[in-house]
Amino acid sequence: MYAVIRAGGKQYRVAPGDVVKIEKLSAGEGETVEFNDVLAVSGKAGSIGPGAGAKVSGEIMEEGRHDKILVFHLKRKKQYKKIQGHRQSFTAVRITEIAFDGQKFSAPELPKKAKKAKAEGDAAKAKPASGRAKKKAPATKKAAPKKAAAKGKKK
Repeated sequence: MYAVIRAGGKQYRVAPGDVVKIEKLSAGEGETVEFNDVLAVSGKAGSIGPGAGAKVSGEIMEEGRHDKILVFHLKRKKQYKKIQGHRQSFTAVRITEIAFDGQKFSAPELPKKAKKAKAEGDAAKAKPASGRAKKKAPATKKAAPKKAAAKGKKK
């Protein structure tokens, strides 16, 4: 099951569990967002219908900015060059549910990350007591043998 939604003037094909980077939203991280502007919804075995009455909900995962895009203007033979940079803001949304015509299609829950517990013995082994690790003396290298002078004719 998938749906086509409109967000930020663009259209996105989404399915439950997808993470989509859309234009910046005003909601904060961890909040739930609902998309009511659904253009189409897929039903059973490839049938696609209008999205009237469908709702797509998602959870905000992160907010950030895309990589920098350089815009370069040049006018030939006029000694005119101009460089401008741009970074577009985005909001990453994980689609959690698509509801349409009394049916709900949900994404599986994300597994919780378990925190690693450090044992006291492991921490003592990782860092030396003096605070600074001693450097080992570099191994001595043998000098390369000298090459014999090239035998050539004397003039």
